[in-house]
Order: sequence, then structure tokens, then C-alpha cells
Amino acid sequence: MPQRSGVHDPRERGRSVTVAAPTETTSKTSWLPLIVVVLTQIQASFAVNALTVSMAGITTDLDTPATSVGTAITAGTFAMAAFILLGAKVGSRFGTRGVFQIAVAIHGVAMLGVALSVSPAMLFIAQASSGAVIALIAPALTVFIATNYHGAQQARAIGFLAAAIPAAGVLALILAGWFATTIGWRWSFVLMVALAAVNLMLSFLVKKVPAQPGLTIDWTGAILAAVAVILLSFGFSGLATWGIWLATPQAPFDVLGISPAPLLVIVGLVVGQVFFSWLRRRGREGRPRIFDLRVLATGSERAVTACMATMLFVGTAANFLIPLYIQVVQGRSSIETSFSIIPYTLSIFVASTFVAYLYGRFTPRVLATAGFIVVAAALTLLAFTVRGEWSQGFVVAGLILLGLGQGCIVALVFNTLLSAAPKQLAGDVGAWRGLVHNLSGSVGIAVASAFAVGMLSSMLLIGAQEHPEISDELIAQVNFNEANFLTNEQLAAVLESRASGPELDAAIAVNAEARLQALQISLLGLGAISLLAIVPATRMPGRRKGDLPEKLEPDDDDVIDEVADTDRVAGGVGGVDGVDDKEAVA
Repeated sequence: MPQRSGVHDPRERGRSVTVAAPTETTSKTSWLPLIVVVLTQIQASFAVNALTVSMAGITTDLDTPATSVGTAITAGTFAMAAFILLGAKVGSRFGTRGVFQIAVAIHGVAMLGVALSVSPAMLFIAQASSGAVIALIAPALTVFIATNYHGAQQARAIGFLAAAIPAAGVLALILAGWFATTIGWRWSFVLMVALAAVNLMLSFLVKKVPAQPGLTIDWTGAILAAVAVILLSFGFSGLATWGIWLATPQAPFDVLGISPAPLLVIVGLVVGQVFFSWLRRRGREGRPRIFDLRVLATGSERAVTACMATMLFVGTAANFLIPLYIQVVQGRSSIETSFSIIPYTLSIFVASTFVAYLYGRFTPRVLATAGFIVVAAALTLLAFTVRGEWSQGFVVAGLILLGLGQGCIVALVFNTLLSAAPKQLAGDVGAWRGLVHNLSGSVGIAVASAFAVGMLSSMLLIGAQEHPEISDELIAQVNFNEANFLTNEQLAAVLESRASGPELDAAIAVNAEARLQALQISLLGLGAISLLAIVPATRMPGRRKGDLPEKLEPDDDDVIDEVADTDRVAGGVGGVDGVDDKEAVA
């Protein structure tokens, strides 16, 4: 193996890495490539938000339950997470701009398929196809930034890329909500077809990135990664409906009465360990692999990943619980829900955009620690102030604080990992960010749903037993293990033949109180997780000077900079998954 470059003076290895302000280049590049990056990120992120807002219209037009729409959403998310590692290599191997253009065109066709859907199956296939090609689009966006921007422009461009996701959420909340209540939900996806055409035309003005014929794709590693992600995603997403341990009637199958959800999670973890073992083996042999473990070779870099996963878990879980409360507890419509959470989404956008201006003043660990404290405080404030009115001042303040903390951390961790990992592996960093983003988001929604429903079941049972108006016969007839969030009207319809008068009124009161308590406890739980994330936040590395390389995926024979682990010098931290650092960087 050739000698690696980038070995610094040994005297420097014991010193902490400090944050350096991005160096402004003498000439600034046109912002046109960034416009393409931001618009394409909006195109990729808009669909999921639009499907959520348009759920009522879709269920009516396609004569399908809301769970079918949820299945379509998760299909796209799982497809992207499963193939994101492969997508980064394919783009570099065959030419990033060309692969990007093909993927944007296919995504536009998939959005047309969603708009023309006449059945749940067609909706599922179209959304899954869009998710698969986003796995090709997402890594290309990082490549475009690296090849077109340098210095302070590059740091700001990365912030704008992170901010494009909440921007897409705001647009989806406004436009898709408006379309769904006026001209029809399908026009939201017709708009994305038009945006795909615009992005395709503008992409020809972006600097062409040459193909890398010297790059070999590890297809076995790609398959192992895809299988592990799919098993984990379906396992976690099935916790709420299939059962956390014992199988429910909704489970597609069971093994000796055990739910398939935990079994899929266990098998997914096993396949994941096989995947990492495969990567380590290929590394020892000096052969190409689908993902280079040197991205996670030090304790500091793994701390960044932990912060990223935690924030995305907490953020997506909160983004699930808040609309749930507005629609079920308050009985608001989709468009009312959209406008209610705009302060939260806008604050994410603002923080993601402007956090880059703080890089020269504060270290990443200071910014991340402060961000998690703000997130925990916001969730605690929401937990103690949510009542029947979502517009009250403290609730709005909590939403804004939550968005500011979340936006700051999401942009920060990506930028920090990009600057801390060996520059030649920036493509792997972008792919890893996409994988963590989608997998953590899926797990966050699934776990939050299962936890909230579990708390609701417990609160309903306790509340029913404490109310003398509710008879033992009614309590015996209700299966509290299958409880779900229902509006007062829905509960009254369910209990219509079982209870009436004071007993029905008491049951509705118990349900209302249990819903609120389940939400509050869930928000407090997310706040506690945010505080726990302060531990890895204090171990985040500093930013290295310099820009990303223009070639983000190294060829098979390229030299990779040595990974300098300052934490190991200070405290003896080992390598990836307990192996020695020399083995981890092999």
C-alpha cells in the first residue's frame, strides 16, 4: 500500500484542533450552481411533505386508508436510505453531472406517476422509484458544492443545502395545503414535474465533473447495506402497528406469537454487523469498499455521527407528534395544521442558513452543546405549555426555539464531519449523512409513535379505573392494548353502542386527558434524549482549514490522508467498533 500523505509534525498531534474561520477566496464563484443545488433539494424533499399534507384528498380519490399513504411515504424513504451508499459511487464512476441529470429526469417522471396515480399500488411504485433515484441525486449535490465553491462561500453553500430541506417543508405546507383545498392534491406533484424540468435545464450550466474509470464499485457491500437498511426500516416502522413484542392482528405474520417487527430489527442488526465486518476485511486487504470506515475512524468523528443521528431522531419524532396533536387533539384541518407549524419550519431554515457565520467564533462542540440545550429547553417548554390553544405565546416560542436548535445542529454536524474526515473521502461523508438522515428519521417516527401510543394506553386504563362513572363492564370490553389517538367524535362513534350519558361523557374526558398527557410525556422524553446528546457533542472535533477536494470519491489507487485522532492522544480512544486505529484506517 502506498505511503499516505498528510502526516503532520508529531508535536502537533497532542494539540487540540481549533475552529478556523473559513478563508475568503479572492474571487467569488457564481451562485448559479448553488441555485441548482437548492432547487433540486427542494424537488427531492417536497414530495414527502406534500403527501402528508394531501393525505385526506389521496385517501378519498384512491379509496384507500391513510395507512396506504404512510406506506408510500416510507417506501420512498427506505429506498433512498438503502441505496444512498451505492448512489455516491455510481455518480463518481460514471460522471456526477450526467448521472444527476438522468436521476432528476427519472424523479420528474416518478412525480408525474404520483400525480396520475389511480391506485395505491401505483402510488407506492412511483414514490419508491423517486426515493431510489434521490439516492443518486443527494451525493451529487455535495459534489457540486465542492467543485464550485471554496472558502467562506463553500461553508455558506453547505448551510444553504441544509436549509433547503426545511424550505421545502415550508413550501409543501403552504402550496400543497392550498392545492389540496382548492384545485386538488395532484397539482402539487405536477408542480414538481415542472421543477424537475427546470433543474434539468439549469444543470447543463453547472461545471461538468469528469467520470472516474479508476473507481471500482463494491457491489457485495452495497447489497449488504441495502438489506440491512430495509430490514431495520421495516422493523422499526412496524413497531406501532405490528406490536413491540407480541404480534397484533395487523401483523402480516408472527413467529410463535412474536411480532415480526423486533425480529426484523434483530436480523437487520446482524446483517449490519456483517456489513461492517465486510468493510473491515476489504480494508485489511487493500481492496475498494462501498463505504470507507476512515470516515468514522476516530472517536470525534463517531461523536459527530451520534449527534447527527440524535438530532434527526428527535426532530422527526417532534415533527410527527406536533401535527398529531394539532389534528387529533384540536381537530384542526390539514391547512390549519400547515400554518400552525410554519414558525417551527421557518426557524429551522433560518438557523441552517446563518449558523455558518458562527464557525469562526465558536468551536463545533460549543455550538452543538448549546444547540442541544436549546432543543431540550424548547421541548420541555412545549410539554408544560401545550393545551387546547396552539397559538398561545409560550407554545409558539417553544416551536421557534426547537427549530433554531435543530437547524443549527443539522447544518453544523454535516459541515463538521466534512471538514474533520480525510478530504478524499468527502463523497463517503455525503453518502453517510444521507443514510443517517433517512434511517434516523424513520426510526424517530416509528419509536415516537410506538411510545406515544403505549403511554396513551396506560393513561386510558388508569383514567378509566379512577372514574366511578365508567363501569367495569365497559373497561372489560375495551382492548387498551390496541388504543390509538382518536378525536372526541371518533371515540363517541366507537362507544356509541356501549356507553351513553354520563358514562360516555366521562370516557371522552378520560380520552382527552390521556391524549394530552401522552403527548407531554413523549415531548419530555425527547427533551431528555436531547440532553443525553450533550455527551457526544462535547467530543466533536474542530474544523480543519481548507476546502473540500473537487474529486469527492477517490480512485482505487489514490492516496488518502492519515486520520489524526487527537482524542486518542489525550485519552487512548480506540478505532472503529473497538478495533485498533491502524486496522480501522487500513
